[in-house]
Amino acid sequence: MPDYMFLLESRLSPEQRAVMLRVQELSAALGFNVYLTGGTVRDLVTGASLRDLDFTVEGNPSRIAQELEKGGAKILSEEEKFRHVEVLFAGDCEGSISAARDDHYVRPGTRPEIRWSTVMEDLRRRDFSLNAIAISLNPASRGLLLDPTNGLSDIERAEVRALTIHSFTNQPVRLLRVLRYTARMGFKIEQRTQEWFDLAIERNLQETITSEDAGEELRAVAREERPAVVLKAWEEHDLLEAVNPVLAKKHPSYDAIGHLMKVREDLFTAGFRPRLAAPMLLAILGKLKDREMANVLSKAGFRSAEAEAALGFEQESLDAQKELLGRKMNAPVDAFRFLEKMPLDQVAYLMAESNKSAALSKIRAFLNKWRPIRIALPIVVTELEALGMARGPKFDAIVEQVFAMQLTGRAKTKEEREKILRKLSGIKEPPKKKEKEKKPPKGTDKAHAAAAMGDAAHKKHAAAKAEAKHAAKGKLAAPKPHAKHAAHASRGKSASSAKKSHGRK
Repeated sequence: MPDYMFLLESRLSPEQRAVMLRVQELSAALGFNVYLTGGTVRDLVTGASLRDLDFTVEGNPSRIAQELEKGGAKILSEEEKFRHVEVLFAGDCEGSISAARDDHYVRPGTRPEIRWSTVMEDLRRRDFSLNAIAISLNPASRGLLLDPTNGLSDIERAEVRALTIHSFTNQPVRLLRVLRYTARMGFKIEQRTQEWFDLAIERNLQETITSEDAGEELRAVAREERPAVVLKAWEEHDLLEAVNPVLAKKHPSYDAIGHLMKVREDLFTAGFRPRLAAPMLLAILGKLKDREMANVLSKAGFRSAEAEAALGFEQESLDAQKELLGRKMNAPVDAFRFLEKMPLDQVAYLMAESNKSAALSKIRAFLNKWRPIRIALPIVVTELEALGMARGPKFDAIVEQVFAMQLTGRAKTKEEREKILRKLSGIKEPPKKKEKEKKPPKGTDKAHAAAAMGDAAHKKHAAAKAEAKHAAKGKLAAPKPHAKHAAHASRGKSASSAKKSHGRK
């Protein structure tokens, strides 16, 4: 049997792992059995990204949620009737905690009677087999896989199978849900389930889907990684009208959805795990007017506060963009600090919809240049410590100053950073040590003196030899008479020859 616990822990993010351990501790302290169930286990087995952590406890989850809230978690919603709590755990990790229950139907299509039960009964009452799987987190059975409806086999066959012939009759919203699962995972509907699906459509059960249930599916689609695929599947089966007739008539804004999906990929590349439910909901409803959009949200069961937040999201994003373009944000470090605190879904919305090139330029710089510099800032900390400066407020201020310089292109090299750090901290370079003259080893002086004497004798001998050679050459060559003596002798010879020729005449 595969080690599902090891597989789970290796796939969890550090924040999700911390949440799981905390829920385990609280459940053990309260005496509750706790299990990871539903979508978490399904995504684990299929290799999909683990987006949420869904826990099921054999007990009241409100007590666990209260303790989690003390540790920084936020309760997003709580349904006391079903003992279901939606939680934003500490570390910005989403999930839910539910009580194990069994839904008892007096006859198909009626409202069920809720009975608190064990986890096995809870799994059997679920919608599809791929959601009816659990992993125990209890000390005595930690890592044990519970699969009473053989959901693993359906996952291996890439099929979505309903657990009962009355599945769509009891909850018509499952008509929307089965298409959402098949579109998301690329699965097909199991043969008998397809027959039940077709029969439900013939009976127009889609018209009995409550607005609240349709609203939950609309929320779920906004959280999907490929919402366009799901929406098109609903349109192909004429089920979008069950969500809202106005939306079915005007159609979702697939262009806006496509832009936001590209932004999601860019954010993933930059190292973020974006949750874009709010901007994606606006993208889906992008072709509707404000009044129509408000009507859709109201009919979908959105609370007034939720609807106001969704409708005001665009204006909040534009206000943030205006501030980003203000004079106070001219310095890169100021723009960085502003964008660092800005909600990621607003950043994504501006990336997808803004036409302000200056704002987009700052956002791209934040994602691709400034954040990597920030992540590498511990190098500066290490270098400053190496210079001998103690930690403290001044230490931190210097590190931030260097970071601000790096955003402008300075302090890139280690040598440049060292000069800047020394200047800011007042730590001067240590004086250079003078090299001491090394004493020659014993006997070296005598050797040098002997060598010097030898060189001198050699040079003297060479000079004497050269002089003797020169003298020898002088003896062999006859010396030439001086110029004056040569002229006088010449004149004497001329005079005597002249006298002799005069006597002959």
